[in-house]
Amino acid sequence: MGVGFGPSNLALAVAVEEYNEATSGAPLRAGFIERKQRFEWHKGMLLDQATMQVSFLKDLATMRNPGSRFTFLTYLHERDRLVRFINHKTLFPLRIEFHDYLEWVAAQFTELVRYGTEVVEVRPVEEDGRVVHLDVVSREIGNPDVVVVHRTRNLVIASGIVPTLPLGLEATDRLWHSSDFLNRLAEFPGDPSVCTVVGAGQSAAEIAGHLHDTFPNADVHAVFSRYGYSPADDSPFANRVFDPAAVDEFFSAPPHVQQKFFQYHANTNYSVVDIEVIEDLYNRIYRESVRGVPRLHVRHMTAVRQVTSEPDRVRLRLEHLPSGELVDLDTDLVVFATGYRPMDPLAVLGGTADFCKRDSSGLLRVQRDHKVVTESSVECGIYLQGGTEHTHGLSSSLLSTTAVRAGEIVESVAGRDRGAAPGQLGRARSKGLSDVRS
Repeated sequence: MGVGFGPSNLALAVAVEEYNEATSGAPLRAGFIERKQRFEWHKGMLLDQATMQVSFLKDLATMRNPGSRFTFLTYLHERDRLVRFINHKTLFPLRIEFHDYLEWVAAQFTELVRYGTEVVEVRPVEEDGRVVHLDVVSREIGNPDVVVVHRTRNLVIASGIVPTLPLGLEATDRLWHSSDFLNRLAEFPGDPSVCTVVGAGQSAAEIAGHLHDTFPNADVHAVFSRYGYSPADDSPFANRVFDPAAVDEFFSAPPHVQQKFFQYHANTNYSVVDIEVIEDLYNRIYRESVRGVPRLHVRHMTAVRQVTSEPDRVRLRLEHLPSGELVDLDTDLVVFATGYRPMDPLAVLGGTADFCKRDSSGLLRVQRDHKVVTESSVECGIYLQGGTEHTHGLSSSLLSTTAVRAGEIVESVAGRDRGAAPGQLGRARSKGLSDVRS
């Protein structure tokens, strides 16, 4: 049973399907619970011009099984765009196109997913002092009286990352998190005259450019505490931190080496911007300075000290960090591109969390095959897709190793429950909403 049905568990569904075709034994069965009413992936940031930051080859299957029928290239062939994409000469498709690819794959597993449903708790089922099953209790969103219990031997949690606003702030009609940007913008009445974006990462830079294009008479303020946007390091050697082999090296490294790893390579993923986007924003500002009509304003080395929401505006008190000068900025809308925090698997597990072991920092101990370390009395498998940066490194919740990670989990489940040999992933089709078990 999978909790969540974003790209990670969608890749798991593909891996289960392909394992079943390759094995002659009884098939693995898979079912998934998803809060959203349909498949979505960062839909609030599907800007028209935004491209992927990872190669299309890091899709749901290619790096595990290049012959899969669920690859991005197969999708292009079915959409009759393969030749045109080849002529496009890019590894990085439009984000909206990759989302369409994910929807195309998800549509082939609709019968395995219970959409519009949230997990309430996970209950251990004990027999003779041993936990032999897990009961996953779920209820329909908006109809809490409809409660369903699925019994499973293996649970895969991939409930995603959680948008975060600065402490004390809540979203309003004029104050948004970047994850909900396009949805909120579509509902905004009229044209704003002043827009503000807080943050220095890719989303913040893209949103600033989008607002600048969408409202040609508005001033757009980009506010961040850095001196300038920092470029993402996507050079070939640095990109190797997202290779499957890098997960092995990170997992086996001592804690002080793991910490150094994050320090050295945070600029591959965190609070950084593609150089093309940086150059585009700089060119906009320069052109406006030549014409003498500045609309895009970069307030660097500036922090938001106070936020006051009023019916017709949001007032931001800003501090210029070098001078300490305070200034008030009235804005019609403000978008906080302030990132995400990892999922908290303990919130899903409920009482079952008592059987899970933790490290000295209170974080869950996780094996290389993504299985949570549990008490010896637990015969079930609890697997994490995401929330394992402390054990598996930078790619824990990213697309880069999604296909490989899903295959590792399937082989771990099969190996524990059946004694199946690793490396038996092929292509198949599993039917019905049930659990991942033998």
